[in-house]
Amino acid sequence: MKIHWKVGDIAKLTGLTVRTLRFYDQIGLFSPSGQTESGHRLYNELDLSRLHQILSLKELGLSLEEIKSALSGGQISPLGIVELQIDQIKEQIKQKQKLLEQLRHVSKLMQGKAELTVEDFTSLLQAMKIGFEKPVLERQAGWERHLDLLGSFLAEENGIPEHKEEK
Repeated sequence: MKIHWKVGDIAKLTGLTVRTLRFYDQIGLFSPSGQTESGHRLYNELDLSRLHQILSLKELGLSLEEIKSALSGGQISPLGIVELQIDQIKEQIKQKQKLLEQLRHVSKLMQGKAELTVEDFTSLLQAMKIGFEKPVLERQAGWERHLDLLGSFLAEENGIPEHKEEK
């Protein structure tokens, strides 16, 4: 017996909105594998696997277009996506552990009524900055990739040879 879910069920399971799921279908990123006689979308287990891949790649900072390209081109396997998630979580844990160590150090100094040095504060601020800065840098890199792709596309559309920098 195959299990199928309607779009509302998928929304409840994932925390996504029905609107988002319909948009994903509209752009060809995540389409249902079936339909009821009355036209309701029906999703199966393979669809859920694909949605996991989409959400994982989105969490890793890829745009919807990049996700669509990666999944349709077979550039990344489901196992590869899980491994990327594992690596990302390990990195986040490492950053949080460093911040925790700095906070514990500052807490001990404060409890002992010791004066905090400039180095104590700068170490703490650097550990905090990494957590705030990384998403901004990842987003900036994403925009730069998009602009490069757009420039290449526009040049190709207009018959302009791509300029290669000499090394």
